[in-house]
Order: sequence, then structure tokens, then C-alpha cells
Amino acid sequence: MKKTYSTKQAAKLIGVHFVTLKRWLAARKIRPSIGTPMNGRTLWRFTDTDVDKFRRFKGTQKTGPKPKKRK
Repeated sequence: MKKTYSTKQAAKLIGVHFVTLKRWLAARKIRPSIGTPMNGRTLWRFTDTDVDKFRRFKGTQKTGPKPKKRK
């Protein structure tokens, strides 16, 4: 059986805040290998392969504050 990580655990291993990881998931920028539907939500589990892949993805992202949206 493969070792899997929760969103908070994976965020720590990737080197981002868990809110950032949740934001990437919501924007569909990343998708872990395992997603289990539960009560209208999805429980994401990250494998070691996912963590390595998302570390590389992190390197492609710009850092710093996001530009404010105008109304």
C-alpha cells in the first residue's frame, strides 16, 4: 500500500502554505492521484509522486502578492 498525505501534510512537504495548495486545487492547476468524494466534497490524498510533481510546479509560479482585481 502506498504512503499518502493529507493536504496539510503535502503542503508542508511541497514547501507552500496549505491555503496555497487548496487554492491551486480549486483553480484546477493541480490534481493529485487520489480523490475520494465525500458528502459533496472531495478528500484529496497525495502520493510521493504527486509531491515531487507539485514541487516542480511550485517552481513555475510567480511569488509575491497577487494583483488586485478592479470592479
